[in-house]
Amino acid sequence: MDDSSRIARFRSASVVAYRSIRDLTEREKKHLLSEILQVRGLMPLLMKPRNKQLWTPEDKAELKVHLRRLSDISPYLLVLALPGSFLMLPALAWWLDRRRNRQHPAAPTT
Repeated sequence: MDDSSRIARFRSASVVAYRSIRDLTEREKKHLLSEILQVRGLMPLLMKPRNKQLWTPEDKAELKVHLRRLSDISPYLLVLALPGSFLMLPALAWWLDRRRNRQHPAAPTT
């Protein structure tokens, strides 16, 4: 095998790897943005007890939804917020891959 064919294979593999990383980044950026936009009404809801208002059952249900969304994006926030968190990127990659490949159980039918 000559050097030119090795270089061509390396370039081809590099292009595939670059496109894969670019697509992954774009997909995760869209997911993160959509989740952050969904959590917009959380602060006024959290401030109700401080403003001497009670949470209604609807408010409590909305709080649960917001907290679930925040738990989904917490690994992103951890990597972005903590000093030295750049070192956590391999753990984040593992967590994202584990989450994407997880088998979703069928919803129980009643």
